[in-house]
Amino acid sequence: MTTPSDNLTRRRLLMALPLAGAGVAGVAFWKMLDGMQHGSFNPHDINAPVLDRPVPDFTLAPLPPAEGFTTQDLQQLTKPVLVNFFASWCIPCLAEMPTLMTLKDRLTMWGIAYKDKPDNIASFLHHSGNPFTRLGDDHTGRAGIEWGISGVPETFLVGPGGIIRWHTAAPLTDATINRVLLPLVQRLQTP
Repeated sequence: MTTPSDNLTRRRLLMALPLAGAGVAGVAFWKMLDGMQHGSFNPHDINAPVLDRPVPDFTLAPLPPAEGFTTQDLQQLTKPVLVNFFASWCIPCLAEMPTLMTLKDRLTMWGIAYKDKPDNIASFLHHSGNPFTRLGDDHTGRAGIEWGISGVPETFLVGPGGIIRWHTAAPLTDATINRVLLPLVQRLQTP
């Protein structure tokens, strides 16, 4: 039989559990903010298990005026190609487009329109510019799942033979392009 003191103990335990959970969440949040302040936490630095692995298996229908592409197209590469997932509804994608436009003469770029309508993509590229030599339609989001993206924009550098050599889950910046991306492209092009 339960005594009144057992009920009181159980009630105190039930009241303490949410407080303990809130305390743990508060400490985790504080550690994240402290890491951001000291530069040891980057919210865009995600675990990228795709690095140094072959591109996943996928096929993308074309979005005019460019042609679509497949896994086999990327596996037959002899030079690096930048693969960029984007969408017309994505504000960071819009902000990234001027940077991609400055890069289009230095690096081949293929775009993947993620969960978007062809008319919206056509309008988006008409107004912001089109840096892509190939453009695939991922309206279902299946290719995004295969590539392991967490959102848009996300960019992958695919090296010769279709091997993923670099990945970022943040909009490209001039600093990232000049300090990280272009030096890596140069190394991949040197025999």
